[in-house]
Amino acid sequence: MLTSTAIVMQMLQERNSMSSLKGQRIIAILLFEDLAIVPLLALVAFLGSGGEDVTASERWVSVGIALAAVGALILAGRYLLNPFFRLLAASGAREVMTAAALLVVLGSALLMQVSGLSMAMGAFLAGVLLSESSFRHQLEADIEPFRGILLGLFFLGVGMAIDLAVIASNWQLVLVSVAGYMLLKAFLIYGVARALGTTRRESLERAVLMAQGGEFAFVLYSAAVSAGILDREANAILTATIIISMVLTPLMVILHDRLVPAAVPNTDDLDVPENVEGSILLIGFGRFGQIVSQPLLARGYTLSLIDKDADFVRDAAEFGFKVYYGDGSRAEILHAAGASTARAVLICVDDKEAAVRIAEIVKHEFPLVPVLARAYDRGHAIDLLKAGVDYQIRETLESALNFSEEVLGAMGEEREDAARLVEEFRDRDEERFAMEVVGGIYAGRSLIRGNAQPADLVAARTARERAEREKAEAAEE
Repeated sequence: MLTSTAIVMQMLQERNSMSSLKGQRIIAILLFEDLAIVPLLALVAFLGSGGEDVTASERWVSVGIALAAVGALILAGRYLLNPFFRLLAASGAREVMTAAALLVVLGSALLMQVSGLSMAMGAFLAGVLLSESSFRHQLEADIEPFRGILLGLFFLGVGMAIDLAVIASNWQLVLVSVAGYMLLKAFLIYGVARALGTTRRESLERAVLMAQGGEFAFVLYSAAVSAGILDREANAILTATIIISMVLTPLMVILHDRLVPAAVPNTDDLDVPENVEGSILLIGFGRFGQIVSQPLLARGYTLSLIDKDADFVRDAAEFGFKVYYGDGSRAEILHAAGASTARAVLICVDDKEAAVRIAEIVKHEFPLVPVLARAYDRGHAIDLLKAGVDYQIRETLESALNFSEEVLGAMGEEREDAARLVEEFRDRDEERFAMEVVGGIYAGRSLIRGNAQPADLVAARTARERAEREKAEAAEE
């Protein structure tokens, strides 16, 4: 049976896998499965008795009506949605856009119900069509506050669909059905994934994530009961099987994560550092490290570069960089990379905890080597100083100050005034940071300028200096 899109999407989001390649593959499978409900419902309508006087021709008519309704909905969404929302966007009222999106969903759901399909199917098709609209990002932002509530209502409805009396009287059958269903489905998903060339790890993870039944099963079972294919007791047992499989899925995922070891990158074709010599050891060759390396290389310094991202090490080689694969938080890697003979060690990794750990190891193993580090934020900068680094810089500080100076120039400030204001802030920030190192992250709050202050002394002084300068220039003329 189909997989639960709501559950799997939520779990992918919690695992930060939505935008990954394996996450995108799972989402594509989910969408294809959801679309498969249309022919399945048509098949139920064709197989169902619906009464003794129903002829084969009438069944084909019902199937044709359902397919025609789906086709009409797709055509309307493709050619009418964009002009419709473009007209509403001209009004400038966001509430109208939200209401129109809800109207599209309700209209689609009603059309599917009238044509013999389900309202859930109509709502799903409406979502697919809205995602293809030019206004998808605006609509997504508008309906974001409703997602949690509606998802909660969905699971509330799922829980209310359980017939506890039927489960109590058939609990052995239900348990066997759940175990057999999840194992068989996981085995089939794993087998298909492996047959298509997916790795063992990804195939197993996909099988565990998608082993439960889907919400469209309730729609299909309800249609089967109405068509006379299933009786109510069988419907209750099947519904309980699907619901229990949904409940067990998070537990199965937790069990999978604990039992299956973490992925080990393929490093067969990568060089590890061994007796490497360089005047500078740079750990972490991402965006920050690449920029740092350019002036040093231009000056003629030899750099020993290490990074623990195997794929990135391969990519860097295509741009002419010799990057060694290794974890900078391991002392033996640092020794092999030449940290003992380096004139400086640069920590440019984007993992805050790893950066602090590397700094502690370097200062312990090579106390005489200067250590310069990239800090993520103020708290991280304090942690790095406590770890013993000789210099740290917050990764956004200088770019933000340059940006602020350009904004001041765009507002009409003189270049000299803008530069002086930025320099004054720099001094103020250093004073604040020194207070934070001693007294904690909130120690320098009094030095922060907020927009709720009744008067900005710097702005007032700048305005006064500008007025005096303009007055002097006028006197000279």
